[in-house]
Amino acid sequence: MRQSRFAEERMASDLSEPDRDPVAVVVQCGEISTGKECGQKTPATLGDVLYAGSKAPVPERDWAALVQSIAAADQLALHALYERAHRIVFTLVMRITANRETAEELTIDVFHDIWRRASRYDAASGTVLGWIMNQARSRAIDRLRFENRKKRSDGDGVHPLAEAAADPHDVIELRQQGEALRAALASLTPGEREAIETTFFAGLTHAEAAALLKQPLGTIKTRIRSGLHKLRRALAAEAETP
Repeated sequence: MRQSRFAEERMASDLSEPDRDPVAVVVQCGEISTGKECGQKTPATLGDVLYAGSKAPVPERDWAALVQSIAAADQLALHALYERAHRIVFTLVMRITANRETAEELTIDVFHDIWRRASRYDAASGTVLGWIMNQARSRAIDRLRFENRKKRSDGDGVHPLAEAAADPHDVIELRQQGEALRAALASLTPGEREAIETTFFAGLTHAEAAALLKQPLGTIKTRIRSGLHKLRRALAAEAETP
């Protein structure tokens, strides 16, 4: 949604103040996806967010350029990225946590993380949107785990037993599996990797991924099938390596 001229002028003024929290300025001058602050109707589903106001697809190089600018402390780039991605981040977190206040809080946390960690983004590891959605999903799952531990602890007054120390062999095996998966992902085309990241890592349905990526549903399904076939083949070959 386009901002009013007043909001744009206000944001330019706020961004000129060096002591302001850049993410707080972005949120104050933009809108978090609930629409609550502006009296707008809240999107009911992730599909509502993705299909509303369909625009031309944004090239991946433009997403990557924004992250590079954010890494150079460009607050306007952070605002632009927030405007592109905050609605889907909010809706994904809302879907996982089923709590509006938590979703609002974690959406802001995700963009704080982006501001701090933009320099760590590696295009070889996936698309910018996949990177953002992985952070959102991880934050939401971590919050659920925290809340569940808290409920168990508060519920019966018994402190949960300390988790057993990880077996060093398990740690090594998990690390090797992670390296094998990254190598397998490198064998995919950009379109296959983007489709798989959006559906499996970000938790979207095929239809939602097609709407987000501005691609026909059949194309998304084909890319996912071919990509999964390549992953299975690559991982099987890795497993057979002595």
